[in-house]
Amino acid sequence: MIISKWPAAAVCGLVATLAVGLFPPAAAAADEPTGKPAPKVDLVLDVSGSMRTRDIDGQSRMAAAKQAFNEVLDAVPQEVELGIRTLGADYPGKDTKVGCKDTKQLYPVGPLDRTEAKTAVATLAPTGWTPIGPALLGAADDLEGDGDATRRIVLITDGEDTCAPLDPCEVAREIAAKGIHLTIDTLGLVPDDKTRRQLTCIAEATGGTFTSVQHTDELSRRVTQLVDRAADPVVTPVATEGAARCADAPRIKPGLYSDREKFSEHRWYRVDVLPGQELRASVSVGADRAVNPDYGVLLRAVTVHGREIVRGSEAGDGRTDVISSGLRYPKPPLDNEDEVKPAAETVCLQVSNAFSAPASVKTTPGLPVELTVDLVDSPDEPSDLAAFGLGRGWWLLGTLALTGLVAGLLWGWLSRLRLVWRSN
Repeated sequence: MIISKWPAAAVCGLVATLAVGLFPPAAAAADEPTGKPAPKVDLVLDVSGSMRTRDIDGQSRMAAAKQAFNEVLDAVPQEVELGIRTLGADYPGKDTKVGCKDTKQLYPVGPLDRTEAKTAVATLAPTGWTPIGPALLGAADDLEGDGDATRRIVLITDGEDTCAPLDPCEVAREIAAKGIHLTIDTLGLVPDDKTRRQLTCIAEATGGTFTSVQHTDELSRRVTQLVDRAADPVVTPVATEGAARCADAPRIKPGLYSDREKFSEHRWYRVDVLPGQELRASVSVGADRAVNPDYGVLLRAVTVHGREIVRGSEAGDGRTDVISSGLRYPKPPLDNEDEVKPAAETVCLQVSNAFSAPASVKTTPGLPVELTVDLVDSPDEPSDLAAFGLGRGWWLLGTLALTGLVAGLLWGWLSRLRLVWRSN
C-alpha cells in the first residue's frame, strides 16, 4: 500500500508527541542502568573515652562529630553508597584483648536512609579504646566487592591508636598493596604531634589526605568534600606488575598504572610505538614511610636489544612525599606510509629507585609507583629538539662542544685585535 508523504509525516509526529508526553526523556534516562558501580564510602568514627573532651566550639568532641555527621548525611549525593563504622564504642573496661576488638559496623555500606543513619549516630556515647588498625581492616571488609567501584574510608579520630603492635600505618600499607584502589583520608580532632604523624602516615600510604580539625564547621565541610570526591573521582590507576627484565614485562597501552617497587629495585614495562608517534612517559614514586637522605628515581626507554634511547632522572636529599621523572621519545614517520604497513617498535621502560630506609623501618610492602604512558603525534618540525634525540646526549654534547670552540676562537681573535690596537 502506498501512502502519501505528508499524511505519513503527520502521523509520525503525533506518535512522537504522545511518546514524549507519556515517557519523558529524563525519566527514561534515569531508569536506564549506567553499568558503572556506585561509589562507596565508609565513615569510621572514633567513639573512645577521650571524645568526651570539651574543646571544640565549647562542646565535646563527640557532640561536634554528631552535629557534623547530621550535616554530612543531609548532603550525601544520591549515587553514593555510604556506611558508618565505629571504634571504641562499646567496651569501657581495661582488658586490652577485648578493647582492641571494639569496632563494629554501625550502618552497613549501601543506599542511604538518612533518618536511620542519623538515629544510629545519635545513640553513640564516648566509651573505650582506640583500635584504629582493626577498624581500618574492618572498613576494608565493609567495602569489598565491585572491583571497579570508587572506595573511600574517611577516618575521624582524636588520638593515636592504642592497640599496638597492630600498627595502623602498616595496616594502611597492606591495604594499598592489595591494589584495590581504596583511599583512606584521615581527620584529626585537635590532634597532638604524635596523632598528626600517625594519621598523616595512614593517609600517605593510600594516596589520601590528612586534615587537622579545630571547629565543627571544618569537620562538616571536609567530610562533605571527601564524600563528594568519591562521587566524582579522578582517573583510577590500573594495577599492574612490572617484571625483572624487559622480555617478561607486561605490554601496556596509554593510561595510568599503579605498582609497588621494593627499595633499590628495577621494574620493566613494554610499550609499542608506531612510526609518527611520540612516547611520553612519567613515573612517580611515593615515600610513604621514613627514608634515608640521598635518593633518586630513574626512568629509561630502552630497545629490546638493550640500547638506551632516552632517560629521565630526579634526585633528592631530604624528606619528600613523592619524587617524579619523565621522558619523551619521538619516532619519525615513514617516507611512504601508503605503500608499507608501519610496524611498531617495542620500547622497554625501566623504572628504578635509589631509596633506602633506616633499619627500624619496614621495607615491605614496596613503595607505591604510578606510571603514566601516552602516545601522541610526533613533531613535524625538525626544530623540535626532541626530534633530534638531544635526550640521548650525543647531539647535546656535540652542540655544546662546537659552541664552545667557536666562542673561544672569536674571543681570542678579538683579544688579539684589542692588544694590537693598544700597542699602536
